Amino acid sequence: MAGYGNFAYYYDRLTYNVDYKKRCEYIGSLLAENGVGEGILLDLACGTGTMTLLLEERGYEVIGADASEDMLGIAQEKKLKKNSNAVFLCQKMQELDLFGTVDAAVCTLDSINHATDENDVWEIFRRVALFMNDGGVFVFDVNTPYKHRNVLADNTFVYDLDDVFCVWQNSFREADCSTEIRLDVFERDAEDTDVYYKYSEQFRERGYDLDLIKQNLERVRFEVVGIFDEMSKNSVCETSQRAVFVCKKHGTQFI
Repeated sequence: MAGYGNFAYYYDRLTYNVDYKKRCEYIGSLLAENGVGEGILLDLACGTGTMTLLLEERGYEVIGADASEDMLGIAQEKKLKKNSNAVFLCQKMQELDLFGTVDAAVCTLDSINHATDENDVWEIFRRVALFMNDGGVFVFDVNTPYKHRNVLADNTFVYDLDDVFCVWQNSFREADCSTEIRLDVFERDAEDTDVYYKYSEQFRERGYDLDLIKQNLERVRFEVVGIFDEMSKNSVCETSQRAVFVCKKHGTQFI
């Protein structure tokens, strides 16, 4: 899974098209509709903490966990500016180890896809279940196999901002429905606009069959109460690019 070293500095600028407030309202509605409108909430793979702090504004006591020290450094800066009570932990998803239990957990923007070993995905779900109260709700999204094959594929994407230029190059592998992703970021020098500095990141994401994800969730006592098309309450379809899972933990389902 990616650590997002130098890329952490550019992450917020390059995800400018993500409407975090709208996404937070959507996630908050899914949690509330399933009985968790308050309490302790874990934001798994929280990145730079934008979603974490928005969820805190909705009234949750929030914990953000991420494997990248660089991402969490930015999250801590945001926390200080907002005078937030959020707690941030540097932990890999499959090594989650909390001080107590939580009432809800969220994991957004295809973070689960960064676990390219099926056993790691199961371990992530097991860890979330281990630290979640019975009746708790887990909401997460994944990029679908359709998106990997037809949208990410072998395509190249370019982001051209005022001071940053990013080239995103993909290489798709059908054998395990995974996409190798290379990001080359060029930052313009603040004083000499003819000079750019280059930073690169490389990582892989894997698309998982949604039924397989559901089976792994059920193994660790999560009941899947809904699988929705992104940012909607509509069921996923064959061309859905991102699927949103809403799961409720029940102790009686543990195997």
